[in-house]
Amino acid sequence: MAITAKDQGASGEKSAEITIKNAQQQVDEWINTIGVRYFNELTNLGILMEEVGELSRLMVRQFGEQSFKQTEAHLNNNEALGDELADVLWVLLCLANQTGVDLSQALQKNFAKKSDRDKDRHKNNPALTSKT
Repeated sequence: MAITAKDQGASGEKSAEITIKNAQQQVDEWINTIGVRYFNELTNLGILMEEVGELSRLMVRQFGEQSFKQTEAHLNNNEALGDELADVLWVLLCLANQTGVDLSQALQKNFAKKSDRDKDRHKNNPALTSKT
C-alpha cells in the first residue's frame, strides 16, 4: 500500500510514493532527530483525539450542515482537509511505532478479516443498495 507525499528536495517539490512501513520509519526518524523523543502513549492518545476533533470540525462544516465562520472561510478546501487527515495519520504512526505495531501487516490482516466477515453483509444491506 502506497501513500503519495510531497518530498522537498534541492530541485523543488516532487511527488514520491511511500509505503505505510516507510511512513512509520520516516516518522520514527523525525521523532528521534527533530522531535527529540516520543510523547508517552497516553499523551499521544490525547493528541490523536484532539486531531480527530479538528478533522471532525472541518468535515462537519465542509460536508455537513454547519457553516464556517467568516474568519474560517479559507479552510473550505481539500488542502485543509488533507492537512487534518495527515495530522491524524501522523499520530497513528507514532502510536504504532511506540507500541511495536507494524501497520502494513495489521492493515493486511484487517482487510482479510473484513473481507471474510463482510463478504455478503454489505451486498445484502438494503440501506446500501437502495437509491433513495
